[in-house]
Amino acid sequence: MNALGFNMAAEVPENPLIPPIPELVIGLIAFFIVFGFLAKKLLPNINKVLDERRKLIEGRMEDAEAIQAEAQQVLADYRAQLADARHEAARLRQEAQEQGATLIAEMRAEGQRQREEIIAAGHAQIEADRKQAAQALRRDVGTLAVDLAGKIVGESLEEHARQSRTIDRFLDEVEGKAAAGSTKAEAGR
Repeated sequence: MNALGFNMAAEVPENPLIPPIPELVIGLIAFFIVFGFLAKKLLPNINKVLDERRKLIEGRMEDAEAIQAEAQQVLADYRAQLADARHEAARLRQEAQEQGATLIAEMRAEGQRQREEIIAAGHAQIEADRKQAAQALRRDVGTLAVDLAGKIVGESLEEHARQSRTIDRFLDEVEGKAAAGSTKAEAGR
C-alpha cells in the first residue's frame, strides 16, 4: 500500500464505456423482458392496427377508383349529351334557316303577287278611265261636230239617230287615222 492507503492494483482506471458485468447482465435481462412483453402484447396490437389501417386505405383506394371510374363514365355521358345537344342545336339552326329562306321566298312571292294585282288593278282602272274619257270625248266631240256640221250645212242635225251615225262615222275615221299614225310611229322606231 502506499502512503495514501490505496492499493496499487485497484488503481487501474475503469473504462467508462464498458459497464460493470452485473449491471450489463441485469440490463440485458430487463431488455429481453421488456422486448418479450412488447413482442407478446404490444406488437400484435400494433400489427392489428396497421393491418386495419392498410385494409381501410386499400378500401378507400378501391372506393376512390370506383368513384373515379364512375366520374369518368358520368363525364363520358355528359360529353355524349353535350355532343347530342350541339348536333340538335345545329339541326334546329339549319331548320330555322331553311324555314326562314322558305318564309322569305313565300313573302317575296306574295309581294310579287300583290304587286301584280295592284298593277293589274291600276291598268284596269286606267283602261276604265280611258274608256270613260273616250265616251265623254266622243259625246262632246260628236255634239260639237254636229253643231259645226249643222252650221256649215245650214240645217239642223238634231235628229238623234242621224246624229249618232254621223258621230260614230266621224270618230271611226279619227280612230282609224290615229291607229295608222301610231303604227307608222312604231315602225319608225
